[in-house]
Amino acid sequence: MGKTLFQKVWDLHTVRELPTGQTQLFVGLHLVHEVTSPQAFEALRVRGWKVAFPKRTFATVDHIVPTENRKRPFLDLMAENMMSALEKNCHEHEVPLWNLRDSNQGIVHVIGPELGLTQPGLTIACGDSHTSTHGAFGSIALGIGTTQVRDVLATQCLAMEPLRVRRIKVNGDLPSGVYAKDVILTIIRRLGVRGGVGFAYEYSGDTIGQMSMDERMTICNMSIEGGARVGYVNPDETTFKYLEGRPFAPKGSSFLNAREWWSSLASDNDASYDDEVEIFANELTPVVTWGINPGQSVSVIETIPSPDELPKSDRASAVDAIDYMGFKPGQKVTGTKVDVAFIGSCTNARLSDLREAAKIIRGHRVSGDVTALVVPGSTGVRIAAEREGLHEVFREAGFDWRGAGCSMCLGMNPDKLTGRQVCASSSNRNFKGRQGSPTGRTLLMSPAMVAASAIAGEVVDVREMEK
Repeated sequence: MGKTLFQKVWDLHTVRELPTGQTQLFVGLHLVHEVTSPQAFEALRVRGWKVAFPKRTFATVDHIVPTENRKRPFLDLMAENMMSALEKNCHEHEVPLWNLRDSNQGIVHVIGPELGLTQPGLTIACGDSHTSTHGAFGSIALGIGTTQVRDVLATQCLAMEPLRVRRIKVNGDLPSGVYAKDVILTIIRRLGVRGGVGFAYEYSGDTIGQMSMDERMTICNMSIEGGARVGYVNPDETTFKYLEGRPFAPKGSSFLNAREWWSSLASDNDASYDDEVEIFANELTPVVTWGINPGQSVSVIETIPSPDELPKSDRASAVDAIDYMGFKPGQKVTGTKVDVAFIGSCTNARLSDLREAAKIIRGHRVSGDVTALVVPGSTGVRIAAEREGLHEVFREAGFDWRGAGCSMCLGMNPDKLTGRQVCASSSNRNFKGRQGSPTGRTLLMSPAMVAASAIAGEVVDVREMEK
């Protein structure tokens, strides 16, 4: 019987089986940022420990950093303290750090792939839920908590239970106006926000095979929103072409050898799966969330469901969501007034995302009632976009063009909603208070949909803008 990629990578990194039934797993790459690391480093300091493998650890700043005024010290004292702590800790432990002055600074899940740190066959850990992004390269990428950040710094290992593997096959051509974001929102809606608990999701099928690495990262990024601990795509020629020439990728003959090994990691044809699901891409339409978790979404041609229509386990949350969001069952999400339009986050702030949004924006103006901003996922993305003149397209349309960071994805920096504002967002979470206001409302959608909604001043079907 063949093995899945998950099983192969798991076996390669297994140190031992623990008496608890868990596996001690070696971590090939540890990514660190300013928010979940200070307490972890302090725990090492108290015990007199050093970082076990500083050459396998890399740090950046992204969560709390301002995207507009970056002058130090920050006006936010807590943010300044977090930044200073990371700088001190990385210097003390000889961990490479990309700070605001560095051209490689950016969201941790954007710069890892950009720099070629993210590679097939690795186990990757980071103190951030959306570490699953890196699975797009054929790795086991795990979001961990601060205590586990400490453990990885000290030992380069994690203790965890093996996962079951669900294969999600997506087949067919995506219709115009439908993007990777719509695919993953559809998957989460169908399987549920807890449907993936205990699972790793393997994404396959010809739709996935045709996707760019940026698109695959969008899919894997939101695996965690469906309850899965891990999401991955088997490495292929698209993966290898992306990695070739990246700063930390193997070079010359080493790259050829690596590519051969990477290919061998793909799930075997006779691999056994714990569950299989199939999605037909040609049936998909643009998707927008209406509720307070990413599973509460509808197609732009559908209406918001009545709680009575949903499974019993989902009804209470639906009632809460409808009340919080101010919607009514049977209402369409299109036509909802938008106050803020945000293009950014580790889900959708790569160069291809900005290109797609710019196509919609070009020649239009943002509605006068909308505050709109574009936040590239990394300084590298920002530089590349400016070379193409995308920043001018956005600025001429009325968007703010910002520095790299997490920005409005979460309320940990100056970019926040106020009051009951509604935000059309390309980010990954629409939880209550997620974007900084305890009463703010978030509608998740693709960057192209955000762009279209910014122009219209309300949620619209991007396909109408493309005509």
